[in-house]
Amino acid sequence: MGGIRFHYFCYGCLFSSLIWTFLLFIYFNLNWEKYTRNNVPFQGNPGVAQNFQPPITRIQKRFPEFLQQGEKFVKPVHKEFKKFQESLDLGRIFNEADQEIRDMGYKKYAFNLLISNRLGYHRDIPDTRDPRCKEKNYPVNLPSASIIICFYNEALSTLLRTIHSILDRTPVHLLREIILVDDRSDFIELKDELEQYIADNHLKVKLIRNVMREGLIRSRIVGSSHATGDVLVFIDSHCEVNEMWLQPLLALIKEDRHTVVCPLIDIINADTLSYTSSPLVKGGFNWGLHFKWDPVPASLLNGPNGATEPFKSPTMAGGLFAMNQDYFNKLGQYDSGMDIWGGENLEISFRIWMCGGQLKIVPCSRVGHIFRKWRPYGSPGRVDTMAYNSLRLSYVWMDEYKEQFLSLRPELRKQSYGDLSERLELRKKLNCTSFKWYLDNVYPEMDVNGPNEKSKVEQALFVNKSPKRSKILQQGRLYNLQTSKCLAAQKYPDQKGGKVVVKNCDWADSNQVWIYNEEHDLILANLLCLDTSEAHLSDSPRLMKCHGSGGSQQWTLGVNNSLYQISAGQCLKVIDPDSPKGYVAMAICDGSRSQQWKLGN
Repeated sequence: MGGIRFHYFCYGCLFSSLIWTFLLFIYFNLNWEKYTRNNVPFQGNPGVAQNFQPPITRIQKRFPEFLQQGEKFVKPVHKEFKKFQESLDLGRIFNEADQEIRDMGYKKYAFNLLISNRLGYHRDIPDTRDPRCKEKNYPVNLPSASIIICFYNEALSTLLRTIHSILDRTPVHLLREIILVDDRSDFIELKDELEQYIADNHLKVKLIRNVMREGLIRSRIVGSSHATGDVLVFIDSHCEVNEMWLQPLLALIKEDRHTVVCPLIDIINADTLSYTSSPLVKGGFNWGLHFKWDPVPASLLNGPNGATEPFKSPTMAGGLFAMNQDYFNKLGQYDSGMDIWGGENLEISFRIWMCGGQLKIVPCSRVGHIFRKWRPYGSPGRVDTMAYNSLRLSYVWMDEYKEQFLSLRPELRKQSYGDLSERLELRKKLNCTSFKWYLDNVYPEMDVNGPNEKSKVEQALFVNKSPKRSKILQQGRLYNLQTSKCLAAQKYPDQKGGKVVVKNCDWADSNQVWIYNEEHDLILANLLCLDTSEAHLSDSPRLMKCHGSGGSQQWTLGVNNSLYQISAGQCLKVIDPDSPKGYVAMAICDGSRSQQWKLGN
């Protein structure tokens, strides 16, 4: 009898344990919101990698793991972390592994890899279209699109975010395929890891591998040969498409197959990966044959549709455009005699206009593009492919106006440019007009007889700067809590490139007064901005001309009184509090007194 009671007692305990386990499971999962990153202080031991997971379950699609070691990319980020994604703390460096990833990323990719990895493959971006674009309707039976993305040594997280932005924001019936062309990349994560990801996730992607390095130009020809869609859409490998991006492009091509269209290119900041709207601009060029952006004349926007109306552009930037596939082939694709990269965008622009087509920019189509700090890779053998390609386009398309280019680059007169017979025959076959016609009718504002400008490397495409004066949020002296000294210019507050140090506070000295504005700039004596080197964080902070583009001049004040540099992911500290020299530097944020500052009087 006693044995039976004992068995019933055990069964009761087991049953009770199961009930309590189930209830605790429900309790913690229903209350997991309080444990999300939005509610966890983003601090702690800087030597410990931050890795948030739910208390019981580990669902990879919902809870991303932050990078631990090496270059492994993170899992997609769930929408509940949207606010965290867009926060300015996303680039914060917690340990030496984070620092290594960030520094290596700038060297290999020329943008902030740490932030790219933490963003994952899906994120919400602001809809930067004019509100009137959202009222437009497009035909249902638009042509299908093959999207071609060529890449060479691209960051995997950035490449996959490009792909997923297309899959997330493109109607399925319009997307025939995404064609990836790998131009013989060296990085190991772009080999089996990329192939496995595409296979595991059943992506609508064809992956083509070049057997040798071909460059962007010939890789795009390779990609087009595998395309089955009606329209070819070429996109760089570090982009994110916006809402309703494809329909406006396809609609114009449906109306006229000889129209080549480009989206308006929004700005993804290389330091913070923040997505911002670009101004209305059209493509141009200078006589050094470098692409440039020109303002859009008001006359082009005076129609009934205003700033939503597609407008003609003399040239394209080249990274993003759509074109009827048959027309692309008939017009001669790209000049396959050109090498690697450079000049192909002007060549195809001249050819479109001179051979019966037209080129337009479509403001209701928006695609963000990472404008990298520099081109992180060169050409095989360090050949100047830009000069070689520019020679080819000038001798084929520019007629007597090639002298405008050669007068700036006289050293190129004796340089070889390869066999042009095929391209000259193409021009004759297509019955193309003269370059004078192009200048007179397409780009009349080009100054042919003006002073010669020296050939130079193309400047940044956009300066994301507000035309109005930024609102001042705080003003006063930057007071270090450990040393009781104030941050000031080492020598003169108007010395560009001059270092900053801590000095004894002089409350009567206006040269120690800092302004903190809504753009997160710190401006000393209303003259120069506090700036850091993104690529060389060991360099001392300095005073530089305010560029209004965020990045190296974007600071936040607040958490633990830290002075946090957003693109660097580090905090400003006094190196040696006892030293009279007062040197300061960037360091991993640890909340120490040497990193604590107050702005005020």
